[in-house]
Amino acid sequence: MSDKFTIGERDILLVVDIQNDFCPGGNLAVPRGDEVLPVINGLAAKFAHVALTQDWHTRGHISFASSHPSKVPYQTIELGYGTQMLWPDHCVQGTPGAAFHQDLRIPHAELVLRKGYHRAIDSYSAFYENDRKTRTGLAGYLRERGFHRTFLAGLAFDFCVRYSAEDARRDGFEVLVVDDACRGIDVDGSVAATRELFNTAGIRCIPAHAVG
Repeated sequence: MSDKFTIGERDILLVVDIQNDFCPGGNLAVPRGDEVLPVINGLAAKFAHVALTQDWHTRGHISFASSHPSKVPYQTIELGYGTQMLWPDHCVQGTPGAAFHQDLRIPHAELVLRKGYHRAIDSYSAFYENDRKTRTGLAGYLRERGFHRTFLAGLAFDFCVRYSAEDARRDGFEVLVVDDACRGIDVDGSVAATRELFNTAGIRCIPAHAVG
């Protein structure tokens, strides 16, 4: 029997990257990514406080395979800040693919945090860019607002949700990932690796029905 989590004023839901390019038909579609929409909409209705993240890349971004001659998506390269997965062009600023999915219905969201807009560095996490040092400012915002517990949902489970959850924990927040409100890409076993990391880090995965 699952624990129940009563939502209060010190809780916030962080909805990660529910954008057209990550949903079926998009340039970097997460398999069955659109299935999370009704779950997230229902979940968000239980929270007074919700923040959204939005991938927001420049054209020719360093994380795009098209920016590296002879490279193809899902290969990795070494950059100054470490290993970088190369992706299809996606979520380019101002394009339809970068827009939130039309069925995302969270009118009371209080913050939209854009990430990945520096051309020379990628940003999976809502808290840090991929150098693991450069902050987005989200942790400071959450502290200033008095939030203690962060619930995460969105796309993709094994990349942007994973790194956001890990960094929220690293920055001292209690973190819960709403499992059925996420979907993964699963590159070379990345979903299983994410679950193992969460277990090690003390990050709980919970079902949406446990939140209320």
